[in-house]
Amino acid sequence: MIDLVSASILSSDLLNLESEIRKLEKNNVDWIHFDVMDGVFVPNISYGIPVLAQISKKTDLFLDVHLMITDPLKYITQFDEAGADMITFHVESASDTMEVIRALKQTECHIGIAVKPNTPAEDVFPYIGYADMILVMTVEPGFGGQSFMDMSDKIRSIREYADKNGYEELLIQVDGGIDDKTAPIVRSAGAEVLVSGSYLFKAENMAEAVGKLKEEI
Repeated sequence: MIDLVSASILSSDLLNLESEIRKLEKNNVDWIHFDVMDGVFVPNISYGIPVLAQISKKTDLFLDVHLMITDPLKYITQFDEAGADMITFHVESASDTMEVIRALKQTECHIGIAVKPNTPAEDVFPYIGYADMILVMTVEPGFGGQSFMDMSDKIRSIREYADKNGYEELLIQVDGGIDDKTAPIVRSAGAEVLVSGSYLFKAENMAEAVGKLKEEI
């Protein structure tokens, strides 16, 4: 089973971002999760293309970009050029899902599709064959530090559909309230990429915290 930890830098010390990235590199984190919020699709505003471009110059870690924005199609090229390795957009966005997929296929980025907690698993089924990863939100997107919502049934449904239809390589990512207590819940349901923010950055020993997220179930 693939076990990857993607650290959400929204929870990091943004005034000392380079040192925070060095900490991630030294403590066995696999990916950097980069949350982009526009204040429209979600009720918060974060950072964007210029910050990603600077980060991509400073690290070789995989850059896992999560677009929580109304019109992702408009910005695919810019995020690709800024250094994204994976671009994940929401099926609930105003952009046509297949048009975003086609735009992403013109880049070298991996393709991720995200679903909010209230969106049924079936909404992503038509697109699974085009995606490298499905992101199941376990909180309402927009703010860090929220309480975990158990989406095990949705994760299982997506995993079962993918496997049954020949897409065994599809990754399932979860984001929201992931720590050493909730990680086994989502991993046992079939998740392989765990996004964690507060839990990692507040840990006294980050390497140990990462290890707990990857512990055998």
